[in-house]
Amino acid sequence: MKALLLNLDPLRFVALNILRPLSVKFCYTGPFSTVKLADIPEPELPSQEWLKIKTRLCGVCGSDINLMFMKDSPTAMPFTSFPCVPGHEFCGEVVETGRDVTGVKIGELVTAIPALGCEARGIKPVCRSCAAGIPGNCENFAEGSLAPGMFTGICSDVGGGFAEYVVVHRSQVVRVPKGVSQQSAALTEPLAVGLQAVLDNLPGKNDRVLVIGGGVIGAMVIKSIRGLGIGCDITAAEPSPFAAAYAKKSGADRTVSGDLIKAAIDATGGRAYKPLLGGPVVMGGFDRVYDTVGHRHTLNTSLRILATGGTLSVLGIGGDAKLDLTPLWLKLQTVKGCYAYRENPVKGGRKQAFNMALDMIAVGKVHVDDMLTHRFRLEDYKKMIETNVSKGKYKAMKTAFEF
Repeated sequence: MKALLLNLDPLRFVALNILRPLSVKFCYTGPFSTVKLADIPEPELPSQEWLKIKTRLCGVCGSDINLMFMKDSPTAMPFTSFPCVPGHEFCGEVVETGRDVTGVKIGELVTAIPALGCEARGIKPVCRSCAAGIPGNCENFAEGSLAPGMFTGICSDVGGGFAEYVVVHRSQVVRVPKGVSQQSAALTEPLAVGLQAVLDNLPGKNDRVLVIGGGVIGAMVIKSIRGLGIGCDITAAEPSPFAAAYAKKSGADRTVSGDLIKAAIDATGGRAYKPLLGGPVVMGGFDRVYDTVGHRHTLNTSLRILATGGTLSVLGIGGDAKLDLTPLWLKLQTVKGCYAYRENPVKGGRKQAFNMALDMIAVGKVHVDDMLTHRFRLEDYKKMIETNVSKGKYKAMKTAFEF
């Protein structure tokens, strides 16, 4: 079958660290390219607890692009393995099931929770995270019957959705409700990321909220807040006019593209104080900040414009960041890491945020179809990469491979 294969061996790593400053094109063209179109064997079921899916649509995540450009932190490398087939935002039709798989039938449209936790790895008893319903933060991502990999798409033993077929464990599969489109099904995963971040840092109706970054995850945070029926005031910080317009369409009250200190003053009535050295700090400010960029500048600024008792959710995967922690203690702030999604308390029990996101789509509380602006054949992967590198130029929000 045709698949997009990703490889980050030591030779490529050394060569691209030299060549990448000259042009990022070296990362996906030429002899040291991290990705290539390949013919590989169709995957077999690892055990009778697995099922095979014929891929219909697979979204391209920013983390996929970061891997191709070697921008991910080395700290996560023990929990990945190469070569691998990327793609964790997919939907497709069931074409084969193991005898221990129940609840899904051949021909049904399904999507999947990509985390490769203890159940998928055949580990018993499961770790504390998996037992608590948090498979996305499993303690055994480098253990068990599978090669290291936090989720489908960065594990050499379990290929992702950038291929014609993909296998998933029975614990991962989620049936798509009737009436939900393939586009929405494939976009459930990034919506679940935004939803979990909001559930972990839930705004009140009178809170002042800032979302830094109006890309896919930033828009999903805004959509989740509005989908939960929360009428708080939302400011979205996004320099791209195209993405900013989409953030406004998703439910932001206003968008800003420049000075966040000024934005905090204007939106919240806070007061800025300038120290002898360093940038201003705002007293007052936003009650909740969701940083989908995660760079040194945005993190430091977030703390400076976050209100006393406020909470900063860090969704962006940036590099090493030197932080001035003075606002953290001065204003009694909380910083929360955000990754994947988990079971959450709901009326009558608990529910996985991924399923909650899919339910919100199914009943029309959230609309995501219009986010998918560009579709590509697998053979056109270079054009896909170039589109993601220059989203403003191509007016791209979300891209996907279509089979």
